[in-house]
Amino acid sequence: MIVAVGEILVDVFETYQRIGGAPFNFAFHLKQLSSSVRFISRIGKDRWGVKILDLLTRHQFDLHDVQIDDFHATGTVEVALDEKGVPAFDIREDVAYDYIDFEAVKSIHEPDTRMIYFGTLAQRSDQAFARFGQLLSRKGRYAKAFCDINLRPPHIRKDAIEASLGHADILKLNCDELFFIGDLLRGPKKEGILIRYLMDTFGIEMVVLTKGEAGSTIYKEAETLAAPLPKPGKIVDTVGAGDAFAAVIAAGYL
Repeated sequence: MIVAVGEILVDVFETYQRIGGAPFNFAFHLKQLSSSVRFISRIGKDRWGVKILDLLTRHQFDLHDVQIDDFHATGTVEVALDEKGVPAFDIREDVAYDYIDFEAVKSIHEPDTRMIYFGTLAQRSDQAFARFGQLLSRKGRYAKAFCDINLRPPHIRKDAIEASLGHADILKLNCDELFFIGDLLRGPKKEGILIRYLMDTFGIEMVVLTKGEAGSTIYKEAETLAAPLPKPGKIVDTVGAGDAFAAVIAAGYL
């Protein structure tokens, strides 16, 4: 069992809308790969919440893991794309996924839980940060923690980044996020040395670095594996591409 916890939201583009959020995208792709997945989140009692429940039902997610918030709206994000399809985000604050109550859902700390996926966006409030910390500190000894750093200014807090790195067995991030964290922690400036510094400092088993047109690199204790970018087809937008990549990494790892 793989458990993904965090945001589900609606990406609002200029001419269309799409349900997304990194943890949901990750869980959705793993479903398509026939993996056993739980997705834990929180949505509002509104029209977007209804659409999300319909999508989750059609794809056979357990709706008991998705809480309904009577007071806060479903998360939304205004997305603007540049000429290469690369997004800029305007993320609504104080929404349902900021209030996920992990005590109100069936425990994820079961013997068959092999991986817990989480990110940093859903930890942006004090309450959410504390709840994530409690959840991850109780992780079973055989479950791997997969942290997918998603730095979305201004929703960035240093304590959540440091705590997430401390919980992570597997860390996925892109080059911009890597060097942002390096500056934040006053670490080394060179890519490979900085990654080894993070692995040693926080006890991280594996780092997965996405590098855009330069492909990706996996760093493990005794080896480094680099893969070039396959020739792309027509790019409509790149929103969620890293989440699909993370899902394949998780499936391959397990």
